[in-house]
Amino acid sequence: MSCRRVVVFLSAAELGPALAQLVASRAEKALSSGACSFSLGLSGGSLVSILSKELPAVPNLDCSRWLVGFCDERLVPFDDPESTYGLYKNQLFSKINIPEDRVLAIDPSLPVSECADDYACKLSKAFNTEQMPVFDMLLLGMGPDGHTCSLFPDHPLLQESQKTVAPISDSPKPPPQRVTLTLPMVNAARCVVFVSTGGSKAPVLKQVLEGGEGPILPAALVTPTQGELFWLVDEPAAASLSLEVERPGPGAKL
Repeated sequence: MSCRRVVVFLSAAELGPALAQLVASRAEKALSSGACSFSLGLSGGSLVSILSKELPAVPNLDCSRWLVGFCDERLVPFDDPESTYGLYKNQLFSKINIPEDRVLAIDPSLPVSECADDYACKLSKAFNTEQMPVFDMLLLGMGPDGHTCSLFPDHPLLQESQKTVAPISDSPKPPPQRVTLTLPMVNAARCVVFVSTGGSKAPVLKQVLEGGEGPILPAALVTPTQGELFWLVDEPAAASLSLEVERPGPGAKL
């Protein structure tokens, strides 16, 4: 069971540099311990702009041994504004020294089920395993309905226990066709970091972190089996929380 840390920042502007430093420190830890690579799973939404601004600002950041995948992806061409890979390629990858062949993207030309199977094979090959691939770090967002990755409330995919990557053709949020890491794959990671900002997230953040009536939301089902779990949030998102949280000072490292 994971040890959960809820860390509240005054604003998203203070959260961003702390997130970048956390990613960099976990990368250094993995590579200095003898690992051949640092594996990072990215999500879309506000994380794209945060990481694209803050990661390149980390001094002496070396991404040449990083292996980057995606926690979920929309089945659209890479030049479509809905493509998470496309956004990161344009906004982040051009600013850091990550080799193109170490970024694992879907094949959007395939039908959605084949696309999911193909991506699962890419991950297995990149991680050199026939077992469950284990990411060093996954960066996740959360929607106002409590979804994360493309795992939506009350959806059958929440029950998936065998696959590492699954297709979804009926996403409640457009575009409808996507591929997503499954809950077992997410919960196998060594470190999972949620980023949630803005007052609109306050009610769902309280429900996910503190519970309440109704079904357990997808984001609340993310409980890494043996890994760390961080929730990095700003004050507006944390406004309704009553649980104990950390409030680091400016420039503090996690």
